Amino acid sequence: MKIATWNVNSVLARLPQVTKWLDAANPDVLCMQETKCIDEKFPADEFSRLGYRSESFGQAAYNGVAILSRTDFQHVHRGMPDDEDGAQSRLIAATIDGIRIVNVYIPNGQAIGAERYYFKLEWLRRLRAFFESHYLPGEKVLLCGDFNVAPEDRDVHDPMLWRGRIHFSEPEKEALTYVKDWGFVDAFRMHNSEEKQYSWWDYRAGAFRRNLGLRIDHVWITEPLAKESLSVVIDKEPRRWEKPSDHAPVIAEFK
Repeated sequence: MKIATWNVNSVLARLPQVTKWLDAANPDVLCMQETKCIDEKFPADEFSRLGYRSESFGQAAYNGVAILSRTDFQHVHRGMPDDEDGAQSRLIAATIDGIRIVNVYIPNGQAIGAERYYFKLEWLRRLRAFFESHYLPGEKVLLCGDFNVAPEDRDVHDPMLWRGRIHFSEPEKEALTYVKDWGFVDAFRMHNSEEKQYSWWDYRAGAFRRNLGLRIDHVWITEPLAKESLSVVIDKEPRRWEKPSDHAPVIAEFK
């Protein structure tokens, strides 16, 4: 089973790239973030023609998450239980082939000390509480998405440059570790120990060509899934295409 995550940076603007990639990579499940469209405009028919069912939790122009699957969804859940009315669309969960998949678009945070930065830290605290109240680490649970945090020095192209900046500040890393300590394993790091493995590159200054990136897109799994994990790769090819997302897909394969 192949489960992928990809911040597509607008599913409507990037629809040709997404459908091309689905046709080539053929994942069983694709979790998308930053879809940037309301559910009524989500291109479900386009994905259906490729053999995918879809569930989305959209928002006009910003945020938005969705899951595509070749098989049926069960127990679809949108948002966190304590979300207020009008909350941002950042979490969608579903059970697919016995795996509870939670797809998240963690807030960017804007800048250290900004109001959105503290919103990000609080959102991560709430995410940990969500897992504590809904699941058990002994179950097959997969958390994936754009986490907007690079956990380690080897996940950034220049740790000295990024230290103390958004995506790599100590409070962000500590908050993300708090989520991970619920019972997750970083699936990518189970199979890849190398440095300079990134999933996001700025559009500016030739960052992709120079491999000046961050690894902020993740697949985390509980121990029962870790026992079935075969590989996790970052597929950089779509980042080379015309009008790409600034993120690359991450693909996890299981027995």
